Amino acid sequence: MSTPTLQEWQDWHRRRTATVSQPYGPLALAATHWLAGRPGGRIEGLPGTWTEEDDAVVLRAGADDGLTVDGEPADGEIRLGEDTGPDVTRVVHGARHLLVLRRAGQWAVRDYDPAAPARRTFAGIEVSPFDERWVRPGLFRPYARGRTVQVPHADGQQRGLGLAGELAFTLDGDEHTLQVAVEGDGSLWAVFADATSGSGSGSYRFRFLRPPAPAEDGTVTVDLNRTLLPPCAFADHFLCPFPPPGNTLPVALPAGERNRIVH
Repeated sequence: MSTPTLQEWQDWHRRRTATVSQPYGPLALAATHWLAGRPGGRIEGLPGTWTEEDDAVVLRAGADDGLTVDGEPADGEIRLGEDTGPDVTRVVHGARHLLVLRRAGQWAVRDYDPAAPARRTFAGIEVSPFDERWVRPGLFRPYARGRTVQVPHADGQQRGLGLAGELAFTLDGDEHTLQVAVEGDGSLWAVFADATSGSGSGSYRFRFLRPPAPAEDGTVTVDLNRTLLPPCAFADHFLCPFPPPGNTLPVALPAGERNRIVH
């Protein structure tokens, strides 16, 4: 496998910063409203009523509410399924995109507002300089059978995290492993912490790592320069999972994204 270059990393960092700061990126998430137990289906600050009904969310709105669905004024009762992302939500209120999502059987509406304070105060991502020593050969070892572990999430709730195997790599001669999930495209996803996590001069309390799909023999390049901040580092309303047991590295990893910069 080819070794990533400084230029490739710089291009990646520029794309990443642009993605985070776009009008409906993670910085724009102003609120997540869970619908269960909400009297009358009212959401503070949003027009219409929003109720769970079987396998859908039912929005009831009048023409004077200022909501549009699929580009047309909302007037009456509309059934909504889960949206694919904040850029393409069916429901819009002015400049705000209202995303319908479902997590662990519960429905919610997320309010993406380009004028959200987090987006206005964003000044960049603190990131460590590219260093070739953080590009490591890795080996993916799939479990014979996938497993689900319960982990706390950023909202304080415990939820299941599916894990498909472990990713092994060496740092300073010592082997380390992280439990990983496998995404739909075959790429890997680890939620982990290290000795810098949460410290005053270190990194955010946990981070993500997303190596590409391994080769048939399980080998994969682990580029720790591309360690990512999770979405909840940019807005408080995401449900990021915390690292599963065993996914805290006993060493300091001053590589990749460290913290959000504000002004």
